[in-house]
Amino acid sequence: MPLFEYRCETCGHKFEQLTRAGMAPSCPKCLGEQLEKLLSTFAVSVQGSSSGSGVAADSPCARCGVPGGAGACGMAH
Repeated sequence: MPLFEYRCETCGHKFEQLTRAGMAPSCPKCLGEQLEKLLSTFAVSVQGSSSGSGVAADSPCARCGVPGGAGACGMAH
């Protein structure tokens, strides 16, 4: 089962959910079904990299792509 990240268009809640084929996910907060499928941090890092290092050039951390910035992922930078 693939793990997908979603944002509910009704309440704005972001969440991850394991989704089987043919399964319609819903927001765990408001039960809304209008969801936007988001790219995972890994997918964004690989697709957004122009240097070939696997790190998005616009990433705040500039190393692993964690949006909280340097040190947010627990790695010593």
